Amino acid sequence: MKTSKKILFTLVLITSISAFAELGPKKQIKHTLGNENWARCAQEMLLKETNIYELSYIRSGSMPLSPFAGKFEPKYLPSSPTPNEVQLGNMDVLNEDVNNANQGTQMDAFGHFAYIEEPWDGKTDLKLEDIKYLGGLTQKDVKPTPNSPLLFLGAETIPPIVTSGILLDVKKYSNSNKNFKAGEFITEDHLKNAIKNSPILRERGILAGDVIMIYTGWSDYYQDPDIDKIYYSTAPGISYGAAKYLASKKVIGVGLDTCCVDARPDPNNPSKFKQPPGTPPNQSFPVHDYFLTKVGIYTLENLNLKRLASDSVYVSCTMILPLRSKGSAGSPIRPIAIGSSN
Repeated sequence: MKTSKKILFTLVLITSISAFAELGPKKQIKHTLGNENWARCAQEMLLKETNIYELSYIRSGSMPLSPFAGKFEPKYLPSSPTPNEVQLGNMDVLNEDVNNANQGTQMDAFGHFAYIEEPWDGKTDLKLEDIKYLGGLTQKDVKPTPNSPLLFLGAETIPPIVTSGILLDVKKYSNSNKNFKAGEFITEDHLKNAIKNSPILRERGILAGDVIMIYTGWSDYYQDPDIDKIYYSTAPGISYGAAKYLASKKVIGVGLDTCCVDARPDPNNPSKFKQPPGTPPNQSFPVHDYFLTKVGIYTLENLNLKRLASDSVYVSCTMILPLRSKGSAGSPIRPIAIGSSN
């Protein structure tokens, strides 16, 4: 594909080359999601018996809630008439201190995570120059004061993502059609088995710019209202090795039907939870760190993949449009997949 024909989504940020990006003038990142990716999308949309699949959950005050993002309590205001007019209006508001961006089906901006070279002792003050982000940006660059928005790497820099989406049904093809359990890791071998055993993926494989969606079956615990409170208490997730494998394929985003992308310990048996060999130490969320601060791959959380998996739609045209919330560390999303059974 000629450079002149590429349609580039430019992120104005100073950073290094991400997993699927080009380094442009003045060190601006340009995600080259253009004609090639859109042609793959168009091919899926033109197939016979194509369906639209909602990949998000309905947002409500009773849905499973992240323990890191505060309460989510919509308040519905009375119908409001206007004097001397014949029309009324309806509105609603959210509670104070809600982290709206990180509740429900959502994606993380690159500025969601930072890192330091040595473990923090929990007592001393951190130096701003010791905190680093994607591409070596420092805390002074990205978030210079405690109440500052993200000056770089915020949600407004996430491009519209319109590309081919790949469903890896690791439940069906790598786990004997059994749901992955609390704290279990989806490894590189699990991903490769799903590719090898999926009818269309064994020949196609993963291509640069794909969005990867991994179905574990954990979403069976997603309830609204969330009575049992299991979904967010723990979760399976991908291993560090699996994350490196996906990065080697130059994907632009990775999401699961879980809360966290990373595996989370089973609270009923936390001593059994151990990160696989080769995982960097002193990190509760090593995959988040790797994707967001090292290679520039977006993390997608709480994807609704059950119907997509049930219909065996392994390749689709996937569209993910985040809100352009300036300085935010993430965004609610309503992703969709357009495709037919493979």
